[in-house]
Amino acid sequence: MRYIIIVLSLLFGFNSYGQEVKHNSLYKDRADAMFRKIWRHYRVPQYSGLFTENYPSGSAVSLDYFQGAQVNEKAVSFLWPFSGMFSATNVLLRFPDLKKRYSTYLDTLTLGVWAYRDTTRSPVGYQAYPAKLEKADRYYDDNALVCIDYVEAYLNTKDQAYIDKAKEVFKFILSGWDDKLDGGVYWLEGHKDQKPACSNGMSTLAALKLYQCTGDSLYLDWGKRFYDWMQARLRNPQGIYYNDVKMDEKPNKVYYTYNTGSMIEASVMLYRFTKDSKYLKEAAVVAESSFKFFSSNGEGDDRVLKIDLPWFVTVLFRGYEALYEVDHNPRYIQAVADELNQAWKKSSDQYGFLTAKWAKDEGSKRKPKWLLDQACIAELYARLSLLNVK
Repeated sequence: MRYIIIVLSLLFGFNSYGQEVKHNSLYKDRADAMFRKIWRHYRVPQYSGLFTENYPSGSAVSLDYFQGAQVNEKAVSFLWPFSGMFSATNVLLRFPDLKKRYSTYLDTLTLGVWAYRDTTRSPVGYQAYPAKLEKADRYYDDNALVCIDYVEAYLNTKDQAYIDKAKEVFKFILSGWDDKLDGGVYWLEGHKDQKPACSNGMSTLAALKLYQCTGDSLYLDWGKRFYDWMQARLRNPQGIYYNDVKMDEKPNKVYYTYNTGSMIEASVMLYRFTKDSKYLKEAAVVAESSFKFFSSNGEGDDRVLKIDLPWFVTVLFRGYEALYEVDHNPRYIQAVADELNQAWKKSSDQYGFLTAKWAKDEGSKRKPKWLLDQACIAELYARLSLLNVK
């Protein structure tokens, strides 16, 4: 495989986890630069801590990631793309020399995500659009992302308030669980038509990360329940995860990178918590299967990743990252680094933002850029920097 190996100066320090930090400084600089650029161009001044859905904004952009008809872009972004900024902040906070500045960003984003919190329905949960601006649907996968972001914020700050907020979100997630199809949660509150990998895979991680921070076996038990349900209902024989299962018990045989990525990370976490080698073996099998499935032949022995959405690939990378921290095999993460570096060079528009799916044509470069597509670049480069793979 073609590896992009960059020899750079190393910086040392200790992150908020109490671990020594030795990182790739070029990747760190790219992550920081992208984040600050997003903050400068996407922020909506009249709404504290909130962002536009796209940049440039104001054009008639239809959004297709909702139940039912497409939705037009609004004054601020929906929760899913917002969460990308929360996640990126949590990773950048791990650099000692950036901690002060990103702590301020975290404070602002904590206020921003609070705007999506809906207390008019029980249990309390986070809706897809800020509650003070309009009433909106509440998606279980969105809430799992919020839960994960809160837990990661706790790991960075040790502020108990983040755990309390995460527990509240997890209660909402569990309100979507029922015995139909032997368990699992739905995609959207009030719509009992499917149980998808996005909601259940992210809920698996939310539960396991809550266990990591609290030591409360309740969350480990729920993590295992979600994990086992995903294995029984949505894992195909090769170790790739179907997108969802409908109520007729037929899986929707559509595949996205992030659904598999969340389960690789969950497998590694379960291995760390239980020391049961079956979970590590599963992570290795799914990582290898996903790499073959989501890539194609390149030059020589190279494999070229197929980019569905950059954020989806970021979630897949999180799974590869978790496995790398155990087996120290850089194959998969180097493949993502290769694609990302090519995109950085060839897919940037006039503002320095990257195209959807990292396309290189001029038409794609002229289109408005989605917030989530940019936030995940900051996260990916920050993660790559911290791994400091040689």
